[in-house]
Amino acid sequence: MSIMTDRIKKNKTIEVVRPKDASPQKIKADLLVVGAGSAGMIAAIQAARLGHSVVLADASPLPGGQAVNSNIGLFCGLYSRGKPQYLFTYGVVEELLRDLEAQDALYFRDSGVTVSVAYDEQALLRWIDTKITEESITYLAGANIDTVEREGRRLTAVAFLTRYGRVWVEADGFIDASGDAALTWNAGLPCRESGEGPVYGTQIVIVDRVDVSKLPGEQPMRERILEKAAGFGIERHDGIAFLFPKKDRVILNMTHIETPLDPIAASKASIEGRVRADRAMAFMKAEYPEAFSNATVHSYGQTGIRQTRWIKGKKQIVADDIRRGVCFEDAVLRTTWPIELHDTLATHQWEPFSPDHVHYVPFGAMTPPDVDNLVAAGRCIDADLIALSSVRVMGPCMAMGTAAAHALDLAGTGSVHEVPIEELQKRIRDNLEREDLLRLP
Repeated sequence: MSIMTDRIKKNKTIEVVRPKDASPQKIKADLLVVGAGSAGMIAAIQAARLGHSVVLADASPLPGGQAVNSNIGLFCGLYSRGKPQYLFTYGVVEELLRDLEAQDALYFRDSGVTVSVAYDEQALLRWIDTKITEESITYLAGANIDTVEREGRRLTAVAFLTRYGRVWVEADGFIDASGDAALTWNAGLPCRESGEGPVYGTQIVIVDRVDVSKLPGEQPMRERILEKAAGFGIERHDGIAFLFPKKDRVILNMTHIETPLDPIAASKASIEGRVRADRAMAFMKAEYPEAFSNATVHSYGQTGIRQTRWIKGKKQIVADDIRRGVCFEDAVLRTTWPIELHDTLATHQWEPFSPDHVHYVPFGAMTPPDVDNLVAAGRCIDADLIALSSVRVMGPCMAMGTAAAHALDLAGTGSVHEVPIEELQKRIRDNLEREDLLRLP
């Protein structure tokens, strides 16, 4: 009998019907992290290394949040501006940078105003995959929050909807790293949204097979975009093209897209984002034909979101705190990323700081006051529009993930509002004080 005949004989099917009383799959863990982006992935890894069982749930099919799925392409807010430039955030983040550098998957960029690091999103994805496996983290992909259970001042469980059925996760501690405060919102806790119109997102496009040697550099390209973008029907006039010479790659950050919380409007906006991204690609081909003659779109990715909904915390960071570099008593991280508020279709507010400037995020901005076992991390912490535009980038978000994991570890079965701040700061002292140089050995 041939192999093919044997396979045909085994080609059987059975009829199935979903049971009316189908019960959800149940998982019990020490900690549930909602959102597997830059804040959530670091929080989950750190919590696992502190000895906790961790569930990491995300609505996307791949981990990495916008860092992977929206082609953000740059780690921003990780470095100081003063000379010599030093790293702000260490621990798991330093490990990440070293591992990607060893794969030649990073490109350090100093614009003279900011320091950022271009990265290969596929290398980052596989790094996250590896850490999820190594740290025995239970990863739940394609999981959207259905309901959140709460008893008094404590969250107790979250029910998720997936294409394979409902999943019920019970936990002792919770981290809202969803970006849109999805966990906090569905728990019925107060949140904030912009009352002054939309904060625009971006449809970023990664373009490969670019002859970067035939481009004049980022600043001259930026000036040409500002001068000519409107003639190509590009609504955003102050877009940027980031160069990644190691990969013969250009990252086009040239669009402004509304990112509403309404499901139908958000889906429609994602299509419009790709239309606008195509205009940006046409602009590049027309203005730099030699460099872009063989160029192809590597990926559009999901629409990048900057600010939508965030928690109402025990403390709110305001613009003056950022501008004055206030070092809060409960500070848990530092950065010097400029104020970057994308509040109009054509342009955005860009307010860089002096080379020696540093500003901080207080732990109180990460903690909703009405619950004892929930910490927010990432772009959904409490700040006004201007302050949030500076601390929502990936560097500070990663540091928030570290702080959130340690805080819940210290809280145990008690309250995050009673965590001894001195002990928390002692654990994350590197992220507040250490000054290792920019280039990793």
